[in-house]
Amino acid sequence: MSVHWGIDLGGTKIEGVVLEEGQTEPRCRIRIPTEAAQGYQHILGQIQRLVQQLVAQTRLQPQAIGVGTPGVLDPQTQTLKNSNTLCLNGQPLKADLEQALGVPLELANDANCFALAEARLGAGKGAETVFGIIMGTGVGGGVVVRERVLYGCQGIAGEWGHNVLDAGGPECYCGKRGCVERFLAGPALQEYYTSLAGESLPLAEIVRHYEQGTDAHARATVERMIAYFGKAIAYLINILDPHVIVIGGGVSNVELLYREGVQEARPYVFNNRLETRVVKNLLGDSAGVFGAAMLVA
Repeated sequence: MSVHWGIDLGGTKIEGVVLEEGQTEPRCRIRIPTEAAQGYQHILGQIQRLVQQLVAQTRLQPQAIGVGTPGVLDPQTQTLKNSNTLCLNGQPLKADLEQALGVPLELANDANCFALAEARLGAGKGAETVFGIIMGTGVGGGVVVRERVLYGCQGIAGEWGHNVLDAGGPECYCGKRGCVERFLAGPALQEYYTSLAGESLPLAEIVRHYEQGTDAHARATVERMIAYFGKAIAYLINILDPHVIVIGGGVSNVELLYREGVQEARPYVFNNRLETRVVKNLLGDSAGVFGAAMLVA
């Protein structure tokens, strides 16, 4: 049976997996801290150490490794861009890692990896076109067509999180204002509640207060989330028309998105009905690293 190696490079942790073809129970899985504050060279060293630990535990040698990254490798310059781990931007990450590890690599944005795993093994399995959304500390997206990741001309296919919903909205780290991310990421939702209530609550508590009907600020926060979510997914449905939209990240646990959020999208979809399935992920926090391994499957 084929064995595939994947690495999920996150802002706070780096995860590695050795996965057998078609399986969801890895042969080996290890996490270590990214320690991004120590800079680019330190991150390269951490990835090298992680691979050494995987080799030691499995007694196997990788032939190729898939790597999920924050940001994306620019097809023209072969350097990383659009990463919120800022020290990675402008760096030849693929070339440097291939030299350090001595094996060929395939790199993809972490949202692409999430979408690929859910399309092959998870909630989008069997669908021709899957759009994977990560709604967590940030918002990202990935497109998978017939179980293959779509990268696009500039490597930014699926970057739904940085479409502008309201040009007068909150400032985003990308330099624009009013991006989807600034309305629908977990921290952005909590910030909005705090701006109304003068106190900070976790998103799950805000939703619970909304459902109890006891907190006007929670109601305003959740109703705003539902309205922007519906409008934002309607735009991507009109452009891509995916068969399935799979949602991951912490915000995916808000069940209202799959009912009221989808209902909110209906008036904006250019069709007399909405047939797109909008579903919660099945693979949880395994999707990113599993998808990375599938890049070299």
